[in-house]
Amino acid sequence: MVRGRDACWEHCVLVDATRQKVRCNYCHREFSGGVYRMKFHLAQIKNKDIIPCTEVPDDVRDHIQSILSTPKKQKSSKKPKVDKEANGQQNSSSASGGLHPNHGSSGRRGSTCPSSLFPHPSPSVQPILDDAQKQKLDDADKKIAVFFFHNSIPFSAAKSMYYQEMVNAVADCGVDYKAPSYEKLRSTLLEKVKDDIHDCYKKYRDEWKETGCSVLCDNWSDGRTKSLVAFSVTCPKGTLFLKSVDVSGHEDDTTYLFELLESVVLDVGVENVIQVITDSAACYVYAGRLLMAKYCSLFWSPCASCCIDKMLEDIGKLEWVAMVLDEAKAITRYIYSHAWTLNMMRKFTGGRELIRPRITRFVANYLSLRSIVIHEENLKQMFSHSEWLSSIYSRHPDAQAIKSLLFLDRFWKSAHEAVSVSEPLVRILRIVDGDMPAMGYVYEGIERAKLVIQAYYKGVEEKYVPIWDIIDRRWNIQLHSPLHAAAAFLNPSIFYNPNFKIDLRMRNGFQEAMIKLATTDKDKIEITKEHPIYINAQGALGTDFSVMGRTLNSPGDWWASYGYEIPTLQRAAIRILSQPCSSHWCKWNWTTFENIHSKKRNKVELEKFSDLVFVHSNLWLRAIYQSRDGKCKPIIYDEIDVSFEWPTESESSAPLLDDSWLDNLPLECRSSP
Repeated sequence: MVRGRDACWEHCVLVDATRQKVRCNYCHREFSGGVYRMKFHLAQIKNKDIIPCTEVPDDVRDHIQSILSTPKKQKSSKKPKVDKEANGQQNSSSASGGLHPNHGSSGRRGSTCPSSLFPHPSPSVQPILDDAQKQKLDDADKKIAVFFFHNSIPFSAAKSMYYQEMVNAVADCGVDYKAPSYEKLRSTLLEKVKDDIHDCYKKYRDEWKETGCSVLCDNWSDGRTKSLVAFSVTCPKGTLFLKSVDVSGHEDDTTYLFELLESVVLDVGVENVIQVITDSAACYVYAGRLLMAKYCSLFWSPCASCCIDKMLEDIGKLEWVAMVLDEAKAITRYIYSHAWTLNMMRKFTGGRELIRPRITRFVANYLSLRSIVIHEENLKQMFSHSEWLSSIYSRHPDAQAIKSLLFLDRFWKSAHEAVSVSEPLVRILRIVDGDMPAMGYVYEGIERAKLVIQAYYKGVEEKYVPIWDIIDRRWNIQLHSPLHAAAAFLNPSIFYNPNFKIDLRMRNGFQEAMIKLATTDKDKIEITKEHPIYINAQGALGTDFSVMGRTLNSPGDWWASYGYEIPTLQRAAIRILSQPCSSHWCKWNWTTFENIHSKKRNKVELEKFSDLVFVHSNLWLRAIYQSRDGKCKPIIYDEIDVSFEWPTESESSAPLLDDSWLDNLPLECRSSP
């Protein structure tokens, strides 16, 4: 690891020479294995569990790709030529006919396109382009850019997985291709894409028969008169948007909400639905209970993200926690209110940020406090440095107040304590964030969090019991259900772990869940016979591969691989462990849904716009699923790093749809129905 020999050192730093650990200058991820593995990270090439960098500039990515594409024996003699070729390619974007291995990339900060998350073939040396070809590519780039600029299309659209697919399809058609007209886009093409999504819906229904699915109910209100609900259905293969409903005037009507939930469940198929996840508001709680009473095979569950977020909110109301969170907000508010102080802070923190604006408010507050604690010495050095002391900012009263706070022992004592108390819960929230199957980890996560808090206070009851009371109040009354207990019981990484106590509540939850899911007497008899085989890890469940797989495979995959000798319990386990825990991860643009339900339009117009919203929402959800690699991975509580990007942080909100094209429908379509 000699720095002077490799150009990649310009884009990363050595963190630990003993372990050959390096850190990326752009996304700040750290890798063991030296600069060689960092090259694949910067080149956005998936290789041996290396996560491609989403922040690397295009020119850097292209340069590293060109280095990797050069045969090793040519490195010394051919390097100038390869560098020249790479520099020539920097003038054309990813829309220039697919010159780069990462087809979804465009823009300074690279791409989050799913193509960067899957293995690529080894990149080959790019051909040298003559001046005429380069001119054609530059002209194509400009034409695409003009289209973006003229129509006010957000530049983030260039990160879409569908962007390069579109350009490639046009290129395949040759010069005679004519772009679809305005009329064709809003009529036949809209219908064709909608039909494609319905075909996908049919394929998902086959998947639901095996893994089951969860109906997600996400609600929104403007705080005055408008209340909307969005329904979607999810399984390990992805999420489908179903519809939005205007519930204004009925948002507190339990019977109305029950009938609404029932209609969605019947549409999806009662036999497919394992759970319905809603808000934890009283009206939804009662509607969920009515649903379970009528359909004994399914569960109602509150959104785990919302409940754990409420736990953090309740802890934040403790006087000493509220004080330190307010003080932390004062620090970040001051630093981020001045460009000069912000740049100064980034210099001392190595480019790390103190705030996480794209996470829910209460979690963001704790994560900001955590960042401040991590950078305690850096912040103190910043406010003591000669560059700061000689600046005009240092003489302002608000700056002096912040500096005094940063050198106050009481602040740091409270900050460290608040971070230690909140982080176990933030870890659970990180686990359940998004639509990944996390059902098997909530029960253990809550128990682990309580034990970590108890250990932090060295078992002093007057210290940890108030925190426990806050957790138990939300956990016991709102969040806990037999489904969570059964999922923990059936999670092999938990059940077979000798350090985890399988308590009475977990066993009873498992029994209750089996009674609901085993709808026939035959299934009940089979599960009764198969239960001891799982308890004692007999047969295929006790082989060396099965034992290793308890922690190496996701719980659902483990059961699919090794549970074949107990098929009835295997089916129940897969269906339970394939479910998510949260519904409030979709960043819907509620204004779009509001436009459907508030515009005074006739039936034809509303049907057209509803079709567009349906298509748009499902394409957006499909892109999210593919960007997450589509793999269910095991979760290890102690290895969760809350400082890494959360799934919902990497997603942008669904853009607002323009419905002005409805105003130009033919007159015969615009007449009142």
